Amino acid sequence: QVQLVESGGGLVQTGGSLRLSCAASGRTFSSYAMGWFRQAPGKEREFVARINRSGGSTYYTDSVKGRFTIARDNAKNTVYLQMNSLKPEDTAVYYCAASRYGFQLPREYEYWGQGTQVTVSS
Repeated sequence: QVQLVESGGGLVQTGGSLRLSCAASGRTFSSYAMGWFRQAPGKEREFVARINRSGGSTYYTDSVKGRFTIARDNAKNTVYLQMNSLKPEDTAVYYCAASRYGFQLPREYEYWGQGTQVTVSS
């Protein structure tokens, strides 16, 4: 069992930055790939970024490439999402998720956090 708790969301102006954190419980954090997803009102949950178990490989959806960076610290059981050059279309609830084998589909992820709101004002 893995429990995930996100933090770091908030209100920011266009062009600003935020860093989201996701703290995981349990001793098996390094056994899971970690993903960040987001869901805007009225829209489906969408993939944002993924990092493999060691942190040596990352993958991003096209709309955030060059602006967002996913990283993890296995010693601290934490995954991060650094978000720069934020745009109003980045406004959503952001979720972290853990998966042993998944990549970018929500159904591939076994554990989810409760989400943190990110609002980017124009």
